[in-house]
Amino acid sequence: MSLVCLTDFQAHAREQLSKSTRDFIEGGADDSITRDDNIAAFKRIRLRPRYLRDVSEVDTRTTIQGEEISAPICIAPTGFHCLVWPDGEMSTARAPEGLRWFQLYVHPDLQLNKQLIQRVESLGFKALVITLDTPVCGNRRHDIRNQLRRNLTLTDLQSPKKGNAIPYFQMTPISTSLCWNDLSWFQSITRLPIILKGILTKEDAELAVKHNVQGIIVSNHGGRQLDEIDALTEVVAAVKGKIEVYLDGGVRTGNDVLKALALGAKCIFLGRPILWGLACKGEHGVKEVLNILTNEFHTSMALTGCRSVAEINRNLVQFSRL
Repeated sequence: MSLVCLTDFQAHAREQLSKSTRDFIEGGADDSITRDDNIAAFKRIRLRPRYLRDVSEVDTRTTIQGEEISAPICIAPTGFHCLVWPDGEMSTARAPEGLRWFQLYVHPDLQLNKQLIQRVESLGFKALVITLDTPVCGNRRHDIRNQLRRNLTLTDLQSPKKGNAIPYFQMTPISTSLCWNDLSWFQSITRLPIILKGILTKEDAELAVKHNVQGIIVSNHGGRQLDEIDALTEVVAAVKGKIEVYLDGGVRTGNDVLKALALGAKCIFLGRPILWGLACKGEHGVKEVLNILTNEFHTSMALTGCRSVAEINRNLVQFSRL
């Protein structure tokens, strides 16, 4: 079967995976309202195309944190890729070209955090992404029913003093006490730009600016932590262009990418679609998913009269009354 869009990959991946793995990937928190609304929100936005413009050359390149990327489409941090493909994250990492950012779940052991950050800094990673929205695990009903948590381990978060891996959410490897004032410690141990993942409100966006971080990823963890959140425009307005804002969640088409950028996101991050590509064809499937979305975005730019990413702005979209 020819896979020509991201939802094709989703359907094909479902056929390849066990029920518990499907549930782990697709599941949301509680009633999954936010998971579903992440996608529905894009459908409530209409494009306002401009015509009689020369779109014989369309340039999808942009920059994030001062580094050029070929398109504003990046891979979000997701876990346990080995559930869908034998060598898991290794295949995912081989698929994209470009920058590497390191996503950190802050561990209660500060020394372990420091060792991880210094290691990735020495390996050439370009930014540190601190995930904020998981002081505790959200109420993921499918995972509880499937007893999935008992069988997963975070093998990369090994204590420097012990060789055993940490069971997933059983030994509380994620700090529950992380606060705004702790950010200064991270800033003291690394030269990497710090990006905060999980900011969803005006108030927290303003605090992020106050604490001198370099970027925000607007994310509700794919609807896996809390329900009923819609925040991109609020956060963009709050930071007033002082730091970059990115979006993670719900993107399925090139039109969605364009809409996110028109609302102020600097780029988008893909989560579940990457896992679908990996489940279908491994490394090549991830490449196909990225290529499909980039080509769709190129088409969307041309059809709305945008010759460069710089020409994408708020006037290109309007919210539907439906």
